[in-house]
Amino acid sequence: MQEWLKSSAADLGRGIAAGQIDPVPLTQTYLDAIAAHPFADRIYARVTADRALAEAEAAAKRAQAGQRLSPLDGVPISWKDLFDSAGVATEAGSALLKGRVPAQDAPVLANATAQGMVCLGKTHMSELAFSGLGLNPVTATPPCVNDHDAVSGGSSSGAATSVAFDLAACGIGSDTGGSVRIPAAWNDLVGLKTTSGRIPLDGVVELCAQFDTIGPLGRTVEDAALMLAVLEGGKPADLRGATLKGRRFAVLQTVVMEDTRDVPMQAFNTAVEKLAAAGAEIVKIDAPEVAEAMTLTGPLYTGEAYGIWRDVIEAQPDLMFDRILDRFRGGRNVSAADYVAAWRKLHALRARWYQRVAGYDAVLCPTAPILPPNAERLMQDDQYYVTENLLALQNTRVGNLMGNCGVTLPTGTPSCGILLNGLPHQEERLLRIAAAAEAALNAA
Repeated sequence: MQEWLKSSAADLGRGIAAGQIDPVPLTQTYLDAIAAHPFADRIYARVTADRALAEAEAAAKRAQAGQRLSPLDGVPISWKDLFDSAGVATEAGSALLKGRVPAQDAPVLANATAQGMVCLGKTHMSELAFSGLGLNPVTATPPCVNDHDAVSGGSSSGAATSVAFDLAACGIGSDTGGSVRIPAAWNDLVGLKTTSGRIPLDGVVELCAQFDTIGPLGRTVEDAALMLAVLEGGKPADLRGATLKGRRFAVLQTVVMEDTRDVPMQAFNTAVEKLAAAGAEIVKIDAPEVAEAMTLTGPLYTGEAYGIWRDVIEAQPDLMFDRILDRFRGGRNVSAADYVAAWRKLHALRARWYQRVAGYDAVLCPTAPILPPNAERLMQDDQYYVTENLLALQNTRVGNLMGNCGVTLPTGTPSCGILLNGLPHQEERLLRIAAAAEAALNAA
């Protein structure tokens, strides 16, 4: 049974379908692993054992009756602690929301439950989702799977580590500036950033509603494709026969290469060489509009975040981690005119970007320009915190600003990912390309 903990969600689903795996002992195996794990309290904010076992028992009955609801019916997964869950606290990693207990599940959680998913519990995260590091002294800081003294990436820190430490088959997170892709990359997972607006955000604690997205963190591209379908109640992308032959990839040079450090850069270059060897055409491109868009981050992100959270934060600012508080307060002086002007400019920049990359199947860059920073040093060294936090999200933020969907894949170098950016609402197409890229990267 221990081998189940390292299996992909898709493989577990196939085992259930074949009658080789019973969802009840499968779920109990995960619950036992969580109970015994030394980092469990730093990964899970709350474990919903009763719910998980009840859902597993229902899944087992459906499997026996040949009435499974989806390919992942009966598979246990985790949920970031910003998805509303009926009768269970949803606090978004913040003391400001302590004791907040929703009356009903978020629609996306309800969709997953209707597809037979088993909810193991809620995972820790950066406070109010406003950091790419995953450092949270208010609740807990999950460790990176490759370096237990380092942070795991945020804000979906617990979502990633629940999978990386074999305590969930898949984690569901959110991504506003890189919060699915960074923890996925730093913990050697596949992370899918969906297009803004594709999956409804009702019942999800918001940070910046114009940029917030929902996405899975898992072991394989297949898992990401199946989970996307589960979250929407739709049909999964067909990954069969995916190939890189004839594919054209643009390697972005603007912004994303400027501060990328040696190890992530070497891992990225090696990964690109493998994609080329598998038949992809590689073209380097510059995109001045990306550099222009990055200058809009302040008014767009901090302006909206502070506008949403100002009254709650200023009522009890002493409850917050001071560095997250400072980041929110960076939006205090953003005027309505600044915000509107920034969005108008961004729409124009996006139009230029879409025209520039229209002839490519994906735009590539290193997922993160840095390796996971040391947690203790982040707490003690203000300058280190500022530098690493800004760099952590540098490359992924490009996709959010430009409105893209994106998939990060492990490169084979620990905590280094390669990011494939696709055009808006082309997740299924991008997942097929990512499946072929995954095969090329995993080839001997």
